[in-house]
Formats: sequence, C-alpha cells, structure tokens
Amino acid sequence: MGATLLCESRSYEVVPPVELIGEPFSSAVRPVLRGRFGGVSAAHPLAVAAGQEMLFSGGTAADAAIAAQAVLCVVMPNACGLGGDMLALVHVPGSTLYAINGTGCAPQRLERVADDGPNSVTVPGIVDAWCVLSKRRGRLPLARVLEPAIRLARSGMRVSRALSQALAAHRDRLQKGGATGWILFEQGADARVEQQELASILERVGTEGRSAFYDGPAAEAIVRAVQTLGGTLSEADLTAHASVVGAPVESVWGELRVATQPPLSQGVLLNMAIEAMSRLGDFEAALTDHVAIELTEAAFAFRADVAEGTALFGRELPVDLERASNRGGPRAYLHTAGVAAVDADGGIVSSLVSVFDDFGSCVFVPDLGITLNNRAGGFTDGANAAAPGKRPVHTLAPVLVESPQGIFALATPGADGQVQTLLQILMGIQREGLDLAQAIARPRWRSEGGVLLVEKGHARLDRLVALGHRVRTLEHGNVRFGAVVCAGWIDGQPVAAADWRRETAAGVV
Repeated sequence: MGATLLCESRSYEVVPPVELIGEPFSSAVRPVLRGRFGGVSAAHPLAVAAGQEMLFSGGTAADAAIAAQAVLCVVMPNACGLGGDMLALVHVPGSTLYAINGTGCAPQRLERVADDGPNSVTVPGIVDAWCVLSKRRGRLPLARVLEPAIRLARSGMRVSRALSQALAAHRDRLQKGGATGWILFEQGADARVEQQELASILERVGTEGRSAFYDGPAAEAIVRAVQTLGGTLSEADLTAHASVVGAPVESVWGELRVATQPPLSQGVLLNMAIEAMSRLGDFEAALTDHVAIELTEAAFAFRADVAEGTALFGRELPVDLERASNRGGPRAYLHTAGVAAVDADGGIVSSLVSVFDDFGSCVFVPDLGITLNNRAGGFTDGANAAAPGKRPVHTLAPVLVESPQGIFALATPGADGQVQTLLQILMGIQREGLDLAQAIARPRWRSEGGVLLVEKGHARLDRLVALGHRVRTLEHGNVRFGAVVCAGWIDGQPVAAADWRRETAAGVV
C-alpha cells in the first residue's frame, strides 16, 4: 500500500489514498508543520530554536543542524556532547546523497577495552564532523552557527528533571571519572547553571575550527583526563582523526527509497529488514507487526558483520507467519539525540549525536566541561572485535526517505531500538497508508533482551500475545520507544514534525 505526502489527517482511521501532512490541530496527533524558509526537528525545544535562528539568518539545513546539535551538547550532556560523535545523511538538491561518519577510532596503543571508564573511550568525532558539514554545506560562519549554544552555556541553562535524575543515578560513575567538581552537581532540577568551560571551547571551535579541539591545550586536557585514569588515548590519536564521507546504503520499498548510514553504522540492519519484507510480498495485514519483529530480531544476528554492507541483503531472515520465534537479539541501550533540518533550497540533514551510555565513559575533562564517550564498549566479537585504531560498529542510524512527493529525514534515539522504531514508521507509511504524523504518534513495540516491550494501546497487542511473543506492556511514552525527529521537502515546501515522546519538538520558519 503506497502513500503520498500531503493530507487531511483527522484520526487514526484513514482510508487510502493517504497523504503525509495533516491539517494542524485536527487531532491529538502532533501535526506536520509547513514552513517557507526551512524547518527543524530536534530532541529539545531550545535546539529547535537555535536551528530556526540559523534559518532566519539565511543559513542552510547544515547550519541549522549544527546549531541544534551544539545546543543539545549544552542541555543534554547525559546523551551527547563534544566528547562524543555525530553521524549524518545529507541531501543536496539536484545531486546525490552522502553520509558523514563523525565517529572516532580506538587508541593506537589500545591494550584492552571496557564498557566504562578510560579504556572505553574512542576519539571524539563530533567537532570534526561539524567542520566537515559546515565546509561542505554551510553558508554561515561556524562561529555564528555556534552562538546560540555559547550563549546558553555562558548565561546558564536550566537543569531538566531528566538531567538531574541522570546525574543522581550516575554520580558514582562520574566521580570515579573525575567529575566531582562538575558545576552540574551543585544544583538540582530547574536550577540555572552556567558552563563557562564548555562555552569557551565552543567559542574556540567556532573561530579556530577543528584544531581548537584536536590539537593544543584541548587535546592535552582530553589525553590527561584519560591517561590519569589508566587509558591509552594519545594526542597523536586526536591529531590523526578524520571524519569519513561516503555513499549511503539504499533500498527500494514500493514507492519509497530508503537511504541509511553506511557501515560501520548498524543502519544496514534496517535495509535488511526492508529487503526481506519486500521479498515476502503480500501477507495478512494483521501480521505486519509480527513480521517486522521477526525480521528485525533475525537481522540483529548480523550486527557484527555490518561492514559487509549491501552484501548482507542476500542473507535469509527466517519468518514463521504463525508463531513467534522469540530469538531476541536487540539490546537495551537507550541513549542518543536526533536533529533533522531542511532549508529553503530543499537541502536536508538527518543526524544523530551521542556519547553512547549516559555521560559516555564518565571520564570528565574539567578544562572543557565535558565527559568523553564510551564507544569502545560497542566492540563485540568476530568482525567487530576490538583492535588498535579501529572503529566499532555504531548504533547511530539516521535515514533519508525519498517518495514520489519529496524527501524527508527520520532519526530517533534508542540504540538498538532505532532500527525497530524507524521500521515501524516506514511500515505505517508504506504498508498501512498512514500519514507521517500518525505513523510517528501511534503506539510502538521494541524487542529488547528477549522480551517484546509494547506501548499500551497498541492495536495488535492481543494478536502479538496470541502468536507467542513474550510481551511486556509499558506506559505511553516510555523512553524505550524512542523520540522521532522528522524534516523534509515535500510538494515543494519545507516541513518538520516531531514525536510527542520525551522533549522532542519541531519548528518552521
């Protein structure tokens, strides 16, 4: 069942043909917003405001995305930061898509890896990725683009309840990582906290570019923090870092062309599920969720092999239409933050930023006011086994979707839940005739640790139980079900939409 991209959506009950932009406020579902000069969707309202500021100033989708990401680094240090990574898919009007892999390698002197602490740190990639994206697609100076984040860090940001709870939950880890004197510990929820060190490094990145972070005092501070605790990251590792720019992985699903982040992102697992569902052809509509669950669980068996890319498309993903296999596979990680942006020319950026676990490794760099990632914890076995100078498989998996009416970006936090949430959105559009707003808003499921988590109110809950899935229902909006950001160019105009979950927001200009 295909879908088009403009509609008058009034409820969950939709009669095809369906379009993907509903009338504003026609239902409890958050509407898809239409703009003139662009749009932004992000994990926090202040990030959206920063992106809008860039678009109002004549900036591109790249400028808006970087500005929004930088604000997220200020207000959501538990999820992302300058000590972490950024992956993005970029649509250039009249040209091909490309992907930016802003992740880092393990230290060249790697001796062992851990899930936490100094031996879990890989080279942070987000700052270099900003510089690459800004040079390729930005119109405004990077210093201007980072201004909203700098203002917020300098003048003080409000500590959200979620951040306050995360700080309390991970206090022991952070203190072991050297964060005892971190300013964020001094105030509770709703307090206004200034982050002067973070503001200063953002200013230096804006004026000096990547060298402000990967060379000189900043690099020395990062290395000192890691090596003091027993890690092996060196200044040479930081200096040698470079983002990787390449072609995305693409699949055709009916009227949709779905582009995912190439390896070493596990986004190709989404392509595997799409390819397998396409090969299945027609089956009972009531089995759609069951089939998607079976396909994603089967695809995750190939997580360590994602470097094979499109060669994985031919791998068989077994599905029993009459019974759940309960094979499990996806893990329980929950972190990351998304940004999607579109500009007046039709340029689009789909992106995710992350430090992996809450506060990453919890290794704190006091001179910069940041914690470092723990992406080395993403190494597993086989082709994804740890080695010096190697990148681990990444959970970050933003997508770009091309349809007959236009192209749009989708991204969500949730680690192994990302592939599952995105498949449900695309499934709703392609197979069930839902518009974008409905596909994003409706209840979801997530396979995690051998159990199927299902959001209350899911239309096929009873059927999933009857098929033998080990179901556990969770409250509406539980963080395990992600928080989708969406922006795109549809029918000749920029649009943006946001999940109602978490603090996700969208805005247009």
